[in-house]
Amino acid sequence: MIPSYDPNDTEAGLKLLEDITTNAEAIQEQVLHQILAQNSGTQYLRAFLEGESDKNQQSFKNKVPVVNYDDIKPFIQRIADGESSDIVSAQPITELLTSSGTSAGKPKLMPSTAEELDRKTFFYSMLVPVMNKYVNGLDEGKGMYLLFIKPEIKTPSGLMARPVLTSYYKSQHFRNRPFNKYNVYTSPDQTILCQDSKQSMYCQLLCGLVQRSHVLRVGAVFASAFLRAVKFLEDHYKELCADIRTGTITSWITDSACRDSVLSILEGPNQELADEIESECGEKSWEGILRRLWPKAKYVEVIVTGSMAQYIPTLEFYSGGLPLVSTMYASSECYFGINLNPLCDPSDVSYTLLPNMAYFEFLPVDDKSHEEIHFASHSNGQDDDDIKEDLIVDLVNVEVGRYYEIVITTFTGLYRYRVGDILKVTGYYNKAPQFRFVERRNVVLSIDTDKTSEEDLLNAVTQAKLNHLQQPSSLLLTEYTSYADTSSIPGHYVLFWELKPRYNNDPPKLDDKTMEDCCSEVEDCLDYVYRRCRNKDKSIGPLEIRVVSLGTFDLLMDFCVSQGSSVNQYKTPRCVKSGGALEILDSRVIGRFFSQRVPQWEPLGLDS
Repeated sequence: MIPSYDPNDTEAGLKLLEDITTNAEAIQEQVLHQILAQNSGTQYLRAFLEGESDKNQQSFKNKVPVVNYDDIKPFIQRIADGESSDIVSAQPITELLTSSGTSAGKPKLMPSTAEELDRKTFFYSMLVPVMNKYVNGLDEGKGMYLLFIKPEIKTPSGLMARPVLTSYYKSQHFRNRPFNKYNVYTSPDQTILCQDSKQSMYCQLLCGLVQRSHVLRVGAVFASAFLRAVKFLEDHYKELCADIRTGTITSWITDSACRDSVLSILEGPNQELADEIESECGEKSWEGILRRLWPKAKYVEVIVTGSMAQYIPTLEFYSGGLPLVSTMYASSECYFGINLNPLCDPSDVSYTLLPNMAYFEFLPVDDKSHEEIHFASHSNGQDDDDIKEDLIVDLVNVEVGRYYEIVITTFTGLYRYRVGDILKVTGYYNKAPQFRFVERRNVVLSIDTDKTSEEDLLNAVTQAKLNHLQQPSSLLLTEYTSYADTSSIPGHYVLFWELKPRYNNDPPKLDDKTMEDCCSEVEDCLDYVYRRCRNKDKSIGPLEIRVVSLGTFDLLMDFCVSQGSSVNQYKTPRCVKSGGALEILDSRVIGRFFSQRVPQWEPLGLDS
């Protein structure tokens, strides 16, 4: 099921893509047959499928339930604790991938196998011919891709639990990848694999600047990470230029592999190059800085769909008109699809699902729940207890214009698993449907890889209220909402709180320390991924509470109703996204407070 071709052969790659998408239905049937033939003897599937006669598509759908993470967590936890892989997979589980979503405050764990790395390598190879179809000459230079690894955890079984990209970059598939003239990086592997993210960032930017005349494309995986790199460059360009000018590397880069690999690229002093870069970076405005520093760059490659769309205006400011390219849709659970029209406007990005990556099913989502997606995030996905399995459709039977939640069955031990992503069908490429990523089910706030749900936020706000508002301040929190503020780098969570004194209707007296403690308490109560982003990755800034005057949330309701919400069914949105709503809230702010400390985070074990 994993085709092979020479990624240097664009024509062969495009032909393979045509074959895969044209035969989507047959390939999906083969995928399910192979998964069941391989894994029907696992403990998990044996409980539902009995005997050889049950290894077919219809009995699989009739007997194996659609599940969420809480349903499968006990099985995966047993493997993490040291039991055999054949609980869910006939192939040995070689590692556990940590999802950006969490369960009970800890990262969700997804099983993975050695063979799955082959599948991901194939997926990455399919991105190359698509880009070559639209952009000429990519074999005549390099890509400045800023790639990073994140902390990993050793489970009681000895299996490592790590983010999916860290898994791939540390694998032999990446380290020993065959030469591909279309995919040469400016960053040496040693800088990508550096454990210290600050040293890694500095070294990768230094290599990208030294090789600026060869750079044909720039990017990172997520828009948020790329903008952090721009901010890092703004803060460190003088030091970077000093290293280029002298042909040395600053003393605080202590990782020897990083130092050696960068020094081999520096190749001695370069006064002229340092002066050129310093002149550009020293300009009053950084508008168009990417095109000015890397004049041969043809596009910026970053994911700008889903929650990353909030970064598009800032990227456009820095890019100087370079196209923003989102090439792929993937997660810890599965790699899904690729963008076959990569130079399209970011708002028009659709991903064509590759039918050989997993077995895909789709749970219809009420279209009406998405009519106000642009305004506010509610829990738009259907409730976990309200799954109408008879309405689930196959990959090739989805309807254009409809919304669905994707359900996957993988080669690695996930069976009819709800990923939680809401997608809209935008069309078909041959027989393979194309989807626009709409949102993550139940997620209200996201800055980087964090995914905070309405329930997470409620629990954190409640804890802060109990511990800091009732005594000694005697304030009542009457309403709240939130907003992901990405106007600065890094972005941060903003909570709008309406407070009133418990015993009168006077304006609330706000004590700085009490409110700052509330900010810190909320952060302490948010999940593992949020705290890692704040503490280790520095990819999220301090949480802010903006206190608004009494009556503000009445005005917000009036605004929502004026935009079409029903008065009878109105619920305060727990996250606001529209300009009109933010204007109302911000115009009534009477106090602003920030967390004064970083929440605790440790890469703790994942035992139950």
